Parts: sequence; structure tokens; C-alpha cells
Amino acid sequence: MSAPSLNVPPDLRVARAWLKTAAGPRRGPTRRALARAGALVVADTVPAVLFALGLAWALAAWTGGVEAILPGAALALGALVVRGLLARAAVMAGAGAAAGVKQGLRARAVAGLLSGRPGALTAAAEGVEAVDGHYARFEPARLAAAASPLILIAVVALASPVAAGILLFTLISFILGMALAGVAAAGESRRQFEALARLSGLFLDRVRALPAILAFQAEARMAQDVAQAAGELSTRTGKVLRIAFVSSAIIEFFAALSVALVAVYCGFNLLRLLPFPVPETLDLGRAFFALALAPEVYAPLRRLAAAYHDRQAAEAAVPTLSTALAASPTDAPASLIAPAVTDLPRTRPPAIRFEQVAIAYGEAPPVISGFDLDIRPGQIVALTGASGAGKSSLLHALLGLAPVVSGRILIDGEPLSARACLAGLAAWAGQAPVVLPGTLAENIQVADRGASRRRVMAAAAGAGLHGDLDRPLDERGGGLSGGEIRRLGLARALLKPAPILLLDEPTANLDRESEAALIETLRQAAEGRTTLIATHSAAVAAMADRVVRL
Repeated sequence: MSAPSLNVPPDLRVARAWLKTAAGPRRGPTRRALARAGALVVADTVPAVLFALGLAWALAAWTGGVEAILPGAALALGALVVRGLLARAAVMAGAGAAAGVKQGLRARAVAGLLSGRPGALTAAAEGVEAVDGHYARFEPARLAAAASPLILIAVVALASPVAAGILLFTLISFILGMALAGVAAAGESRRQFEALARLSGLFLDRVRALPAILAFQAEARMAQDVAQAAGELSTRTGKVLRIAFVSSAIIEFFAALSVALVAVYCGFNLLRLLPFPVPETLDLGRAFFALALAPEVYAPLRRLAAAYHDRQAAEAAVPTLSTALAASPTDAPASLIAPAVTDLPRTRPPAIRFEQVAIAYGEAPPVISGFDLDIRPGQIVALTGASGAGKSSLLHALLGLAPVVSGRILIDGEPLSARACLAGLAAWAGQAPVVLPGTLAENIQVADRGASRRRVMAAAAGAGLHGDLDRPLDERGGGLSGGEIRRLGLARALLKPAPILLLDEPTANLDRESEAALIETLRQAAEGRTTLIATHSAAVAAMADRVVRL
């Protein structure tokens, strides 16, 4: 029995509809996982009834000795084991459904972040996580709360219709109390998330403007603004917690009242001391069975109440998520919204042609325009020129990381779609390789998950990475120097068996001896590949078949 909302505001109805849509199609895998989790939670009523039956059986047979008690005790113990297994399966199903929703939302949020959508940072960092509990806990609990109490009351009615009536009466009062608390909590939770979004946006803006803040000596004022926004968030959080405490008190009051009324009724019925006539006469077994099931009637509602704040957090996050995820697919970087080109031959190097290509970021002037270049299959081309001339941008354009605003790129004579990239066919070494938590060998193996240990060692040696490949690294590259991090990117490029090799300043910050040794490795790595190198080094340019100055 889910807690209904009284006078639901239109924005809440929109938020709930959005969350339902985010779960995917009705027959999709996420919806199936949610239905499976809810069914498992509802199925918990069966072992709950068996547990109460086992206890009542054992208690009724108490005078018959230990042997008479054993069947009931065994039934109760078995029911406990089954309940544990069902609870574990329900948690796993709910977590799987939530993970599926979050994966899709986070990909869209990151795409919005990279395309400059407002609120995308808060959506990616906070908003996506805010919906986790809604799908993992609240949705299964809502289904169970709608069905399980009525099932259990119907079972209690078989033993004591009067006790079942008491439970039904207190259940209605409980639902009204939850609804009133839920309406108040929903509004406060939404205002809390809005305060969090304001604080996140304010902090990001101040970080971006940090040089100007320092130049104009406005540190104190900016710190005061951030402190004020943080104080507002703290106040909003305190209000949400106060409402949560009140709702918990309501739940416990009615649950305790229900059990107490059933206990008093069963006790007076057994003693035949009821001051009014009733249509039943209880024995010890039936009375204890009804009393043992009374707390179980409220267990699904307690789980729903415990997960209700998850729903409120998700609803509060919907405005930010819907804004950040409203970006059209063409607004996002191609590599995030479309698969890499996979219909090109992987065994032979392709020809690459740039025709009047212009690259521009946002409203800024183009970093490069009217660029033409023909690269033959297997040719090594070095791009040289001053910093900012567009060398890295040309490489990024092939990977779908730079916006081509005009012109076109052809691969073996076929235009590269604006929504595709060569990431799947290219081995890439950039200036700032991403380091993942794990060992050095695992970080190299990212380029080719199926690579053998020997190939990983060879790639590391070719890139000049020496030492223990099993040394642990954190996401900041702790354990590697700046030069070693660049060599890590090169090792990945050497390991990946791709027909295109893209290198961005592969020998930067190396001395002449190290550069000479690495150039020979690059020459070997470029054999049988179409290679494009952005470099300031005359020595690297000398190894190329063709040098293009921008």
C-alpha cells in the first residue's frame, strides 16, 4: 500500500512521469528487473506466514515435550532462511535495475557536460546518483507495500477476523499520516536539491574565474558567497531531516498501536474477559499466529517509508537532470553519442583526406579553417607549427573530440559522418593520458583487453616504461612521473593493433638521447599504419614521409 500524495503539485506529477520514462520501455530489461525485485519482496509474505505458523505450532505443542515442538521450530527456522535468500535476490535485482538506468543517464549527462549544457555538472555528479535509491529500493518497496499488507491481513482473518479488522483500521490511519508527511517532505527535498545545484554552479563558476578573482583581490567576497550558499544548503538539509524524524515517529506510533491493540484483544479473548461480545473464541495457537503476523503487516510499509526519501531525492533531481539531458544528439561530442566507425578494414591502413576542414569551439573563431590534406595508406605525416595552430585539433577531429563546422573528412574515399569517429580503428597517444585505478599493466592493457602479458611488457618497454608493471596506480597517476604518464599513453598506442596511429607530441620533454631511442620505436610502430603525428620536434618530423606546417 503505497503512500498517496494529497494534492500532488503539477511539477511532482511531471517529475514522476519523467522517472517512469527514464526506466525505459515497459518490456525493457530495466522494467523487468524492477518487476522481478518487487515480486521478490512481495513473495516475502509467504515465509513470513510460515514463520508465524511455525511459532504458533511450536507454542501450541509446548505441553507435548521437545519432540512435539520440533516440527514447528523447524518450519520457523526454514522460513527465516528462505526470507534471507529472497531479500538478497530482491536487493540484487533492484541494484541491477538502478545500475542500468544510471548508466544511460550518466552517459547523456556527460555528453551534455562536454557540450556545455547548463546544469550538466550537477546532473552528472549528483543528479544521477540521486535516482539510485528510487529504482533500487523505492520502486520494489512500493509494489510490496501495495500488496503485502492486504495479503497478510487476509491471512490473519483466517485465524481472527476481529484482529484483521483492527489491523485494517490502523492501516488506513497510518497511510493518511504518511501522505501528510510525504507532501511536506517532497517540497523540502526539492528545495534542498535546488540549493545543492546553486552551490555546485557557484563553486564551478568561481573556480573558472579564479585568475580574475585573484587579480582583483576579491577572494574574501567570493568566499563569503560560497559560505552563504553552503549555509543555505545546510538549513535546507536540516529541514528535510526534521520532517524525516516526524514521519518516522508517525510510522512507529501507528505500528506500535496496531500491535498493542491486537495483543490486548487476543489476551482478553483468551482470558474470556472482553467487555463486549465477539463472534469468535480464540485458542492459544490462533491468537499467537495473529499476534506474530501483526508486525509483519507494517514491515512493507516501514520499508517504503525508509525508502521514501529516495523517491523525494530523485524527484528533486529531475529538473536538473531533464535540463542537462535535454541536449539534442548533435549537441554532444560524436564519440559519446555514436559508435566508432567499424565497417572499415582493420587489416590494412586506410587513406585519409581532409577537404576544406574548419574546426571551431563554441562561438570562438575557428582554430583552423580551409584545411586540405591527402594522406596515402601507410604514410607517416608530421604536423608542425606554433602552439595553437590546430595540430591537436586535427587529431581530435578524427576521434570525434573536436567539432568540424565545415568541410569533410574522407576515409578511403567515404565521408566520415559527423556522428561517427575513428576511435575504434585508431591507436591514440595524447598529451594527457587518463590513468585508471589499478596496476601499470592494467592501465596499458586498456588499449587491448585481450593482449597477452608478453605483448603488454613489450609495449611498456617500447615506450620506455621500465620497472614493476604490477605497481598500483591511483586515478591521479600517483606512482608515475609526468613523463611516465605520457609514456603510458604511448604504450597503449603501441599495444593497440589498429590501422591508424595518432600521436600528439610523443617526445615532448625528453632529452635528445631518450628522444632518439623513442623515435626508432615510433618508426617500428608506424609500419603498416597510416600515421599522423603532431609535433614540435625536428627529429620526429624527420622520420615522417611528409611534413605539413600549419
